[in-house]
Parts: sequence; C-alpha cells; structure tokens
Amino acid sequence: MIRRWLSHLATTHFTLRRCFPAEVLASIDAAISASEQRHQAEIRFAIETALPPGQLWRGVGCRERAGEIFSRLGVGNTGARNGMLVYVLLAERDIEIIADRGFADRVPESAWEEICSAMVTAFRNGEYGAGSLQAIERLSDLASAHFPPGSDNRNELPDRPVLL
Repeated sequence: MIRRWLSHLATTHFTLRRCFPAEVLASIDAAISASEQRHQAEIRFAIETALPPGQLWRGVGCRERAGEIFSRLGVGNTGARNGMLVYVLLAERDIEIIADRGFADRVPESAWEEICSAMVTAFRNGEYGAGSLQAIERLSDLASAHFPPGSDNRNELPDRPVLL
C-alpha cells in the first residue's frame, strides 16, 4: 500500500512529458486519425500520470479507473457501440483497453490482453511511442475486421490523446 502511494507521488507531469513528449502525442493523434479511415470504430487514448489521492485512498485499480474514464470521455456513446479506450496509468505502468458492447461477442478478452502486454513490454524498454503506435495498429486491425468502413464513416470522437 505504501509502495503504491509513493509510486503515485513520485510520478509527476515531468514523467508524463518525458515518456510522451509532444511529438509522440502528435504521432498517436495522426495514427488514430489514419486508423479510423480503415474502419467505423472509434479509438480514444488516455494517459493518466497518477491517480488522485481520493482514488488511491479508496483502492481504485487501473481497470476500475479505465471504466470511469471510458464513461467520462463518452467512448460508450458511439452510434454502433464500437468505441475503444486505451488507458495508460503511468504511476503503475499499467494499461487497460476497454471496448464497448459492439466488440463483446466479436473479440475475445485475450486479444485485448495481448495488446496491453505488448505495450507494457515496449514501455518497460522505454519505447512509449513505438508501443503506443503498435497498439493502435493492432486495434485498427481488429476494428477493420469487425467494423469495415462504410459510406457513413464519420468521426464521432476526438483523435487527440487525453492527458489526465
């Protein structure tokens, strides 16, 4: 418990800017924009430096927080229920992917876990940009298989990564 608190206190916005500098954020934005031309799904990318003290006190985990952010960002409000959130919690070096109901019967949980695991490995090697872009590419492949582009391929959510 103390170790978790210390990790969150020690992870600052400086850490965020070191791991995700402006050029990496711009490349994530561009990758999501390009990806969404290949399918009708929506991808959001959120990076949180550390949990607020109230969340830590209540013992909120990465998965629960990702669900909160999914709702807050409106990822579940797409017309076809095909939104995906990549949530990165830097203080814990943890990643969650939350997909809306449109993916529920189409993509097994293991597929999301594999993408998260590959990101964790890349991040452990200091490859935040490459790991993020690789994950977006894999999400795009899944989305293209289940939600191919159509005549009404509109962008329902912003592509820019969210810094929390």
